[in-house]
Amino acid sequence: MAASTARLAARRLLLPWTGRLARGCAPGSRCLHVGTGRFRPTKAATKVILNVPETKVSPLENGLQVASEDSGLSTCTVGLWIDAGSRYENEKNNGTAHFLEHMAFKARSTLTLLYFLFQGTKKRSQLDLELEIENMGAHLNAYTSREQTVYYAKAFSKDLPRAVEILADIIQNSTLGEAEIERERGVILREMQEVETNLQEVVFDYLHATAYQNTALGRTILGPTENIKSINRNDLVEYITTHYKGPRMVLAAAGGVCHDELLDLAKSHFGSLPCAPEGGLPALPPCSFTGSEIRIRDDKMPLAHIAVSVEAAGWCHPDTIPLMVANTLIGNWDRSLGGGVNLSSKLAQVACHGNLCHSFQSFNTCYTDTGLWGLYMVCEPSTIQDMVHFVQREWIRLCTSVSESEVARAKNLLKTNMLLQLDGSTPICEDIGRQMLCYKRRIPIPELEARIEAIDAQTLRDVCTKYIYDKHPAVAAIGPIEQLPEYNRICSGMSWSRA
Repeated sequence: MAASTARLAARRLLLPWTGRLARGCAPGSRCLHVGTGRFRPTKAATKVILNVPETKVSPLENGLQVASEDSGLSTCTVGLWIDAGSRYENEKNNGTAHFLEHMAFKARSTLTLLYFLFQGTKKRSQLDLELEIENMGAHLNAYTSREQTVYYAKAFSKDLPRAVEILADIIQNSTLGEAEIERERGVILREMQEVETNLQEVVFDYLHATAYQNTALGRTILGPTENIKSINRNDLVEYITTHYKGPRMVLAAAGGVCHDELLDLAKSHFGSLPCAPEGGLPALPPCSFTGSEIRIRDDKMPLAHIAVSVEAAGWCHPDTIPLMVANTLIGNWDRSLGGGVNLSSKLAQVACHGNLCHSFQSFNTCYTDTGLWGLYMVCEPSTIQDMVHFVQREWIRLCTSVSESEVARAKNLLKTNMLLQLDGSTPICEDIGRQMLCYKRRIPIPELEARIEAIDAQTLRDVCTKYIYDKHPAVAAIGPIEQLPEYNRICSGMSWSRA
């Protein structure tokens, strides 16, 4: 009785608004759209005032780009982004980029103690370098991906000149001594053993190996064991000489950074970097996608780890953002999440209701000219077949019947996630460096939001049909995978789904 009274009272409160909607709104006025479930103005804003610091970009004569965003913080992050990763290696020197990153500096972890080991340079011994960084209270690290190598430092804004000088010293003046090479050789071999225990990393390495067979993207970042055991100083020096050129580098900074000061520091410490040679920079090795599979069956493992992917678009392709929206629409889920069958993702609802998997994660991995769009799942042996079926059914639904409301939700979530990731000087600096290498500029947030907002359900269906429908996927699976459907059956599920 009380509930009925409450609903009646709520209905009476809405009567004046519904009457106004029925009569129409005066020109230029704001209306409350109750019928559509949205409270919005009928007239869009004509001007947007941004409270976002400008990203300033300046090139050096040798081609190196200097980019920064000054947010007035007391700390800053500065780093060197280099367009050189494992993709630029061959079978003989695969692993050199990662080895070289280790030779510069790398975080180590022993039990609960986190510390850094640095190689000595021509200016500083190893001990002097470690003491200087410790006294600054700075944080230095590096990482290597398939297309990029990154060296960065986080420090107080007042220490920006010293941080830039230390980065330049480490990158340009490292001694690459034989003792340090042998030390890092052992460290990398132990790291490879640790990576093998991370089944998600292993599955994605296998996914690249089968998707990009006999190409540079099919190789691992760490390289094979035999290469790590044979890499010598000449290999490292040759890699630096070939790829560490001004046009392939971006000095990026964010936080409390004055761009003019950063530009002067770049000229002083990186102005001597070589320009592009007369013959031009080494061409990007072409990588073609191959629909295929790798299966490693191990019935002793409790869970199956499976990744299914189609070929996607590169960073600069116009289809990249629609694929990002589609990736966000599929989403991710694991058993620790609340919400149950009330989750927004339809695949998450099915997985939760049917207890089909322990977790799944949609991914969209972009490279310069290609990419991988797909889903990684962790399942029990008895639910693999059903989980794969519902994943493919959801993919086909993206191609045929995804609704405008779902696309609107995914677009809002994508924009929110992009903004949430830019929390602090380090992720902002990383965003600047990555975009400068990928796009040759940093895309302003309003432009990125406008591109996302321009996508509608029809656009998403067209793009998903182009990349998903009736395509042969790449599949990598490890564990008790007896119930994983045969590859031909998986391919048939890319164009139809069973009732």
